[in-house]
Amino acid sequence: MQNSKLSSYGIALAIVGIVLFSAKAVLVKLAYKFEISSEHLLLFRMLFSLPIYIVLALYKKPVEKNKIRRIDYLWILFFGFVGYYLASYFDFLGLQYIKAGLERIILFIYPTLVIIISRIFLKNIITKRQLLAILLTYIGVIVTFWGELRIETTHVILGGTLVFLSALTYAIYLVGSGWLIPKFGVVTFTSYAMIVSSLCIIIQYLIFDRQNIMNYPLEVYFICIIMAVFSTIIPSYLVSAAIAKLGASNFSIIASLGPVSTILLAYFLLGENLSIIQIIGATIVILGVYVISKKK
Repeated sequence: MQNSKLSSYGIALAIVGIVLFSAKAVLVKLAYKFEISSEHLLLFRMLFSLPIYIVLALYKKPVEKNKIRRIDYLWILFFGFVGYYLASYFDFLGLQYIKAGLERIILFIYPTLVIIISRIFLKNIITKRQLLAILLTYIGVIVTFWGELRIETTHVILGGTLVFLSALTYAIYLVGSGWLIPKFGVVTFTSYAMIVSSLCIIIQYLIFDRQNIMNYPLEVYFICIIMAVFSTIIPSYLVSAAIAKLGASNFSIIASLGPVSTILLAYFLLGENLSIIQIIGATIVILGVYVISKKK
């Protein structure tokens, strides 16, 4: 009975975290109205988040400090670089060459990649329920974004490869986090990984950009603060807690709700259109999440 409660709690954490992360896309669209670059938007998001991560990292100590080896800290550096920095950067580069609909379809290969990586390196068993859930959620994502699917661009292979690398690096992060969170604890692991990611973004700005970031309208900074708190800090801890409860494979399948919640938030907050096809696709995704979530 206790395991069922823990599982339900983990599912709730995953869903809330995913919805909050998905709200980032709506906030980004609001910010773009003020002609801010993607690099500066990402920089502000992490700059406003960084102080909170540093405070929590200093305040919260690792759960199993006696079991942590030096190499575990190197793994955190690696997963922080790969998961929240490199995955985002590959995705951003890929979107310069392919449409958003195709990007989402390629990106949501990552639940499959998580399960394959877990099977190869951690020897985790792949269940029939996981395979069915992956199949349903991926069909749902394809149906949802089929209307946006355009392949007239001449750089579709390059763009598709970059987005696939984004999916792969994020999958690697999820598998690694599922392995390290028990040692460090949810708060400590997330804080360390996000500090690494933030520093990578700041270093990228200092090396390649260095443009003035203080001349944007006040609304831009306000939007970025909201994004930092509600679409970065809070969901990053919720997602880590969900992975600790559910495991990386099951979480990655539930995360297929991400594009669905983005569409719904854009419909209610930005007034964007919601087609019958998108509703059908969203329903299929929710069905796939239900398959992996329901009790045996």
